[in-house]
Amino acid sequence: MSMAHASAAAGPQPMTREQKKVILASSLGTVFEWYDFYLYGSLAVMIGAHFFSAFDPNTRAIFALLAFAAGFLVRPFGALFFGRLGDLIGRKYTFLVTILIMGASTFLVGLLPGYNTIGWIAPVILIALRMLQGLALGGEYGGAAVYVAEHAPPGRRGFYTSFIQTTATLGLLLSLIVILGIRTTMGEADFAAWGWRIPFLASIILLGISVYIRLQMQESPAFQKMKEEGTGSKAPLSEAFGQWKNAKIALLALFGLTAGQAVVWYTGQFYALFFIQSILKVDLYTANVLIAWSLILGTGGFIVFGSLSDRIGRKPIILAGCLIAALTYFPLFGALTKAANPGLAAAHANVKVQVVADPATCGSVFDPVGVRTFTQPCDVARRTLATQAIVYTQAPAPAGTPAKVTVNGKDVAIDATFAANIGKEAIAAGYPAPGDARIVKTGFLNALFGAQSLTIIAILTVLVIYVTMVYGPIAAALVELFPTRIRYTGMSLPYHIGNGWFGGLLPATSFAMVAGTGDIFYGLWYPIVIAMMTFVIGMLFVPETKDRDILTHDGG
Repeated sequence: MSMAHASAAAGPQPMTREQKKVILASSLGTVFEWYDFYLYGSLAVMIGAHFFSAFDPNTRAIFALLAFAAGFLVRPFGALFFGRLGDLIGRKYTFLVTILIMGASTFLVGLLPGYNTIGWIAPVILIALRMLQGLALGGEYGGAAVYVAEHAPPGRRGFYTSFIQTTATLGLLLSLIVILGIRTTMGEADFAAWGWRIPFLASIILLGISVYIRLQMQESPAFQKMKEEGTGSKAPLSEAFGQWKNAKIALLALFGLTAGQAVVWYTGQFYALFFIQSILKVDLYTANVLIAWSLILGTGGFIVFGSLSDRIGRKPIILAGCLIAALTYFPLFGALTKAANPGLAAAHANVKVQVVADPATCGSVFDPVGVRTFTQPCDVARRTLATQAIVYTQAPAPAGTPAKVTVNGKDVAIDATFAANIGKEAIAAGYPAPGDARIVKTGFLNALFGAQSLTIIAILTVLVIYVTMVYGPIAAALVELFPTRIRYTGMSLPYHIGNGWFGGLLPATSFAMVAGTGDIFYGLWYPIVIAMMTFVIGMLFVPETKDRDILTHDGG
């Protein structure tokens, strides 16, 4: 019997003090990194107003979101750079460097003067800092996951690494709590003017704590053993991705595990927040309160499913999460709409809105990064209707006929005042007005005492549980797929392509799909198709790895 099986048969052993320190050092630092990363996303509108103030409000928002997306897009490059360093010089020192870069970049965002003070150099520096954050995060996660996994006893890697998996959700939750607390204390006007900088500046305290803890840690046993035996890789990048036996593992990890995991994660946390706020028209404060409660209630699932994966395997839990999510997204988001904005749900059923236009004048409105300018009346109308969460259908008109929009048969001209006019007509026909009493609105504690808010929290918690199913075991699964000599490099790239690209671009892509079809639920097809792809590929080609001895595993 192998050491792995023998240990598993003997039952789980209690954590040693050193193992607890390893998990604390890795998890706490990663929480702080995610906190830093999500601050920007949560405050993108205010950041846009300060750093892109030369442009109109819509263009500001676009540039602010593009700067946010830049952090996601560079993550795979950070994975390659820092993954290579981690396999060459060690796990500990590499992810010590990543947290220094991340923390310093975040602190500097809080100090950076705005456009009105230093002109165009302000947004240039902002985007550069965002890219540094993305690069650092690309190296941080792989280092933390590998470090913890290589310290974990056989048969307990899923449980130990599940603490790392809680860090993204806890970082998001921490950023929401800090932002909500400061906004409530100082008021909206002062927060928008200068208070938004405080969460960024406060990160220097978190950085100091993280660096201090990580400096106390030792290198991982697996890496030390490899160094002593002289079996380390001299070229981790070419070995990991230039040799088919390892490149094949990376592709299977991407398409058979992390792509589906990423879209389920981003749908359950980020698209859900976007959907509640931008489509269901719930105010920002209430939307954050509802998401925060779902995170508080659901986060324990990471530990539950990580531990369960030590007994039944990584693959069954991750793939089951992908499948269940894909099968239930439509009913869950339908229920979410009825609970959060029942007037909107009723209007979608009872108010008939049509875009009547010559099909030749209607182009694609797919704009996942928000940089296109639409001039054709048909396209302008569809984007405007989607932004106002008005469901529509398209009807063909004879060639050369001017495009128009009808609301229950009443024509609305597509002109310079279309956005305002269509809003008035939709409200007159039955759509809820801004501030409608039926739209959920609640405080943090009051959310637990209202039937409407409790229903929403329950639905959102189910979505978070799906997140914990796919994300709880993923670190252990990826670590076990790759040999020690290229483990940091090999696992980091598929993880960050999956989560940085498939997941990070999900909200914008899904909304573009909504705008192109007039169906507020159509954007859910993006995560559903990707999750089902991962389910099929994972079932057919991805091996189960829970019983592998990662000290001796040489790949394959």
